[in-house]
Amino acid sequence: MRSRTEYSPLSDWWWTVDRLILVAIAVLMMAGLVLSLAASPPVAVRMERDPFYFVNRQVLFLIPSVVVLIVTSMLSLRQIRKLSMLVFVVSLVLVAATLLYGAEVKGARRWIALFGFSLQPSEFLKPAFVIVIAWLFGESTRRPEMPANSAALALLLAVVALLVLQPDFGQTLLILLVWGALFFMAGMRLVWVGGLAATAVAGLAGAYFTVPYVTRRIKNFVDPSSGDSFNIGTALESFARGGWFGRGPGEGTIKRILPESHTDFVFAVGAEEFGIVLCLALVALFAFIVIRALRHAYDTEDPFARFASAGLAMLFGLQAVINMAVNLHLLPAKGMTLPFISYGGSSMISLAFGMGMLLALTRERPRAELLASRNAFAGSPA
Repeated sequence: MRSRTEYSPLSDWWWTVDRLILVAIAVLMMAGLVLSLAASPPVAVRMERDPFYFVNRQVLFLIPSVVVLIVTSMLSLRQIRKLSMLVFVVSLVLVAATLLYGAEVKGARRWIALFGFSLQPSEFLKPAFVIVIAWLFGESTRRPEMPANSAALALLLAVVALLVLQPDFGQTLLILLVWGALFFMAGMRLVWVGGLAATAVAGLAGAYFTVPYVTRRIKNFVDPSSGDSFNIGTALESFARGGWFGRGPGEGTIKRILPESHTDFVFAVGAEEFGIVLCLALVALFAFIVIRALRHAYDTEDPFARFASAGLAMLFGLQAVINMAVNLHLLPAKGMTLPFISYGGSSMISLAFGMGMLLALTRERPRAELLASRNAFAGSPA
């Protein structure tokens, strides 16, 4: 058994990482496997596949996700910036490539085939974008003469333009919310934040009048009787059927008729089989990770680490809130996964990348530096 006084990169990581956030993420991953077992077999059977097709693939995606999470959480702040810049540029190019070469699914081009795998580049774009703009906002607080805010705005416009062209308004909304929050944290005047919010509202209104599927979704949200509201109606029914403690594992029936029960509506399947108690436990886990990360952001003195950890926490939390709100008919359908719970390889690995960076950012930096210096001293010749 390794003593705490013995130093290695792994022990350094273990004693400086926020183990409570790490455990909460691990619990979410395990909950995702359990809910995949509950929700995905009927979907696989309808697609004439092996009943455990999606479960097996969930496990397959989980293995590299754990590796990405741990390796990324060991990085230094400088390494995080460099890696995120690389991932951001590559993802931005791939998002642009999906407009030309991506497969069209339900009227949108969000996926591209690479080396035999289907990839959604926008999933990896999100956490990398947060780190890049966190660096820019951090530089603007330290060096006001640097046009960092203008660069951050230019990057936002480029990303939003590509996502709208796909179109993917759910991811666009998520990125706008996080960017606006970081913009406000950076000390920008409230009038600028209000102006950006007004621009976003105007953009949403434009989408409502020009994009047919956005019009349908908003109309169905406001008036379910105006169109096809089968998914939402069925999801709401699952909460009523499950009650507080659920009907029991495998006893749910909604998943047999709900088309996206293993992805967008896995939260509803969990409500029917395990009850509202499970839903509240998941909400508590998401809230714990976000609040603890925000507390770390509040306590840190480094502007980049503060903006980056807060941005990643908000990205993670808002995505969870949007998915659960859609399941409860509190928001129009967005097609957004529930972090670490919904099925999806791109989503799972990109979330592990984002949470790995969050763990790296929230490590006990002064202590990590002390351990590193001790390692260097121990390795030097006498």
